[in-house]
Amino acid sequence: MTDQTKDNLVLFPKTLDYYQIQLTKMLETERYGNAKALLSFLLQCRGEAERHHTEWQALLGWLEAAFPSAVGNLDYDAFEAQEEEWDEEELLKRQVSERYEADANYIPELLASLYNGEDPGQQMLILGQLQHISHPDIDRSLRQWLAREEYIPPLQFRALQALRKQGASGPVSFWRDGESLTAEASDTPLSFAEFPQGIHQVLDRVRQAAEVSDPTLAYFAEETWKDCAELAYGTEIFKSMADDDDGSSDVWAAALHQLLLEKLHAKQGDEAVRDQYGITGEFRFRYERALRWLRNYAIEPGPGNS
Repeated sequence: MTDQTKDNLVLFPKTLDYYQIQLTKMLETERYGNAKALLSFLLQCRGEAERHHTEWQALLGWLEAAFPSAVGNLDYDAFEAQEEEWDEEELLKRQVSERYEADANYIPELLASLYNGEDPGQQMLILGQLQHISHPDIDRSLRQWLAREEYIPPLQFRALQALRKQGASGPVSFWRDGESLTAEASDTPLSFAEFPQGIHQVLDRVRQAAEVSDPTLAYFAEETWKDCAELAYGTEIFKSMADDDDGSSDVWAAALHQLLLEKLHAKQGDEAVRDQYGITGEFRFRYERALRWLRNYAIEPGPGNS
């Protein structure tokens, strides 16, 4: 790959997600040299990647300062080939369409497997496939499936997204912590960009607080907060997360910041974080409630955590 080619490299959103996952794995396994090499590569990419450049540059600077002797090599030509080939969503959509055209029973069989399955991983794959095809049975079947019993939150959110992809509208019922809840099918976000502004304000607040002093925390904040927003969707907690008034973004940003300090650096004391975000008086109770929810769901998401 020439320098000019690298300068012109534009990543598909799915390809960008792939590299973000690889970067997270490198940091978690302390492969700092490879992480530095990957960050150098990503900083040369354009398009959707450009909005991450400041964050990546800060993370690369921190790695260079903290681990100056760590070196790693990446096959940039392989990355270029991966970028050209990696559009998982388009590939899956094409595969599902071909299967459906070849077998009229394909969608009914998928729905039957969803109903009868007990493996959340397999059910997640089925829901992913159902997002890429229109069929008259999908809307009714997913509504019935969601209302039948309680599933782990990631499955519920993917089912709501599948309904949105079908063009569904109106309330959809699902169970959470033994309580029947409803969400508007047509409002379900299909990407993080579609979440309410209040959700984005929380992430921006953490980035501003952490990007200079702890760029690794700023990076993990995005991945963690995206997951939490999906897990909370349709619940009263989500309404609190999305509220852009009355200090809600400070409350949730402080809780997210503290959670990441605990997970990444094993720091338990939170006085400094509370001071940084102005968590005093009436906000203290809301902060502690938010932190308790994050500790439960961000670490071990599943029914019964609240």
